Order: sequence, then structure tokens, then C-alpha cells
Amino acid sequence: MCGQVSYEISGELGEIVHCHCVTCRKAHGAAFSSVAAVQDADFRLNGESALSCFESSKGKHRYFCSGCGTQIYAKRENTKHIILRLGSLDSNTVTQERSHIWVSEKADWYSIHNELPEYPEAE
Repeated sequence: MCGQVSYEISGELGEIVHCHCVTCRKAHGAAFSSVAAVQDADFRLNGESALSCFESSKGKHRYFCSGCGTQIYAKRENTKHIILRLGSLDSNTVTQERSHIWVSEKADWYSIHNELPEYPEAE
């Protein structure tokens, strides 16, 4: 949002997943977080010195801009991909929505209004 951090993606985005877990809801101040996987080799970050991170669960770090607070991505230990926060994109995507996950922790004030598969936890 402030421009201190930017990134480029040279490969494809994975399918979109809407995560309703408590940590995503709290980190984003929203009913859920929309994310897609991007292979590490396809993700180039600019302005890394402006990034801050928080280990929200064991082995999972959430990276955000220290200037404006925009959530950029998350990374789990021992994986070859990042979890891109789609709200940080500046361009349109060509990927499809796949599912809602962690609906067992969904905000009680939000109702899902589509026919995507719903999973009580991660798929």
C-alpha cells in the first residue's frame, strides 16, 4: 500500500483458497484471508528491508510491510512455496477459487454464499 515493499511473480499462482482460521481473521482484521501458493523460485521480493514478520503458529511466519502493515505473504518451514496474500496484488489474476478452509473457526457473523467446497480444517 505504501510502496516500500513490492514483488514480482514469474510463474503461475496456485488456486485461490479462502482461509477462515482465527489467526488469518485476526491478522487481516477480516472474515477470512484469500491466498494462493507461489513457488519460491517464481517469487522476487523488492524492499525486503521494510518487511517485518511474526511467527503466528509453530513454523509459520507471516510477512508484512513495517511501514503500512500490508500483509504480503506467509511461509511455512520446509516448504518450496510461499502463501501469497492476494489482497496485496496490483494486477488481476487468472487463477480460480478452490475452496474455503478452516470453516470450523469461521466468524459467526459471516455466511459463505457460494458453492465452493468447505473444509473444517486445512484440506
